[in-house]
Amino acid sequence: MSYSLRPFRDTDAPRLAEITRAAITSIGPHGYSPAQVVAWESRHQTADRFVARAAAGALIWVAVNAADQPVAYALLEVDKRGDGHLDMLYCHPDHTRFGLANQLLASAESHARTTGIGRLYTEASELARGAFERAGYAVTHRRDFDIGTAQQPVPIHNYAMEKLLD
Repeated sequence: MSYSLRPFRDTDAPRLAEITRAAITSIGPHGYSPAQVVAWESRHQTADRFVARAAAGALIWVAVNAADQPVAYALLEVDKRGDGHLDMLYCHPDHTRFGLANQLLASAESHARTTGIGRLYTEASELARGAFERAGYAVTHRRDFDIGTAQQPVPIHNYAMEKLLD
């Protein structure tokens, strides 16, 4: 398959929301319980949220197929300390294992280096941890927390990870 990366366009937003849901519901069960997957999926982005985050300064790289349809994406924001927070990295289940996560992470890192960001960090799911480790991120600690509603908290975990840039 042929893919390329390009910047986010507002018209991509509905497709990115679909990619997020498809990844969580299809791939999520490989590392999380059914209740965890439902809770995780329920708290994720609506299409308008992508547009708002881009307008607020988040950078979103979109991997597209030959027809220019989004199939994966990464979202990077700069925090108050000037560090880069990779808040989202998702790939549609039909397009995994083609190196898209590696390409998206490399693009975010290249941007960070050229803009003087010295540290990238993320909260990686059980499933994304390997992609971040292959890109040189180190686990700083496991994060155990609850998601869901106050009446129905669901315990889940992810990994705080970081990469210091030279």
